[in-house]
Amino acid sequence: MKKTFALVLGGLISFAATAQKADITNKEGSNYKFKKVVHLDATPVQSQGWTGTCWSFSALSFFESELNRRGKEMPVLAEMYIVYQAYLGKADKYFRTDGNTNFDEGGAFHDIPWVISRFGIVPESAFSGLNYGSERHLHGELSEILKGAMNGLLKAKKDLGDNDQITPVWKNAMRGILDAYLGAIPEKTEDFKFQVDGKEYNPISYRDELGLDMDDYISLTSFSNHPWNKECRLAIADNWAWGSGYNVSLDDLWGAAEHALMEGYSFAWGSDVSEDYFNYRSGLAIVPEDKSTIYVSGKNNKNFSDGGSDKKASCFLEPGKEMEITQEIRQRAYDGKQTTDDHGMHAVGIYKDQNDTKYLLIKNSWGTTNNDCDGYFYASEAYFKYKTINIYLHKDALSKEMKKKLDVK
Repeated sequence: MKKTFALVLGGLISFAATAQKADITNKEGSNYKFKKVVHLDATPVQSQGWTGTCWSFSALSFFESELNRRGKEMPVLAEMYIVYQAYLGKADKYFRTDGNTNFDEGGAFHDIPWVISRFGIVPESAFSGLNYGSERHLHGELSEILKGAMNGLLKAKKDLGDNDQITPVWKNAMRGILDAYLGAIPEKTEDFKFQVDGKEYNPISYRDELGLDMDDYISLTSFSNHPWNKECRLAIADNWAWGSGYNVSLDDLWGAAEHALMEGYSFAWGSDVSEDYFNYRSGLAIVPEDKSTIYVSGKNNKNFSDGGSDKKASCFLEPGKEMEITQEIRQRAYDGKQTTDDHGMHAVGIYKDQNDTKYLLIKNSWGTTNNDCDGYFYASEAYFKYKTINIYLHKDALSKEMKKKLDVK
């Protein structure tokens, strides 16, 4: 862990040095001038490769920062350990619902507590998930083979006679596929042994050593088709675990996000990133009043796992007026499928531009080479209000008033 922490610290120093400049901009040649309001520590930006596993990268980055907030060293946790165990959970749900739930690379922030509470967690040094001769995560082949196996199982079930039943060994077959691509994980977590700083752990004992209590974390969303200030199930395809969160007003959602960061709590952020005004290559996510001037070339890949299409417009070089986002505008985009569940990220700071517009500093998982912000970008308050699906954070990040309103203990 000492070697890992040294690498983490190096990444923090590099970005912190940039953040101390009087004026920070989003890209070379831009007239945006950002100044820090608050900037929280995070582990170095990683790449999810050619996969749809942003939910694991972003949520574990969030938990790594949570460990730092509590005065612990920040280990880089194993995203693919979560992916492996979540696939088994998705397979079971897919089978039980006769194929009527999502079974693919995507997931939700709820997947992480679902896995950690049942199967613990390991450092990335103990499980890289790269067992197929590549230094980059590539899951297209793995995903198709897993889906093929599950659909074959469901077909076999239909072909059985009334007195026959599916054997219990199909789960071993799924493990065999995952073992081949990601690496072997023993079925019993106590049999998965690894060492950190000379001490032996298994996934459960390592989780307990880190002191991560999954009951401390909650999700917030804001959609008017659910009652306010009550729990609701997030209606997105990747929510295979059927996790729930609290539905709050749009002003309360932004207020909770801002309050959390100002109090030293980062959060995981799920959002739509398929809009022309989401411009990762320019380090910006904004909602300009006039979107007609944006020129787009190329396209996003299906997993939103790289820099995406190239977008050019003056709004990415000069701050301008943004749309005023209301609850009604937000809901209309959600109901009309203009706001979709695309990507999970990690919010680590608040910055302001020269017009006093607020932006969240967002840590992404597309590596560090696709923009001039070292793999980060700036998301305006308007973009957050318009395109957020949900945020995932420690319950103590809420204000006393919000806790009381939601009856969160």
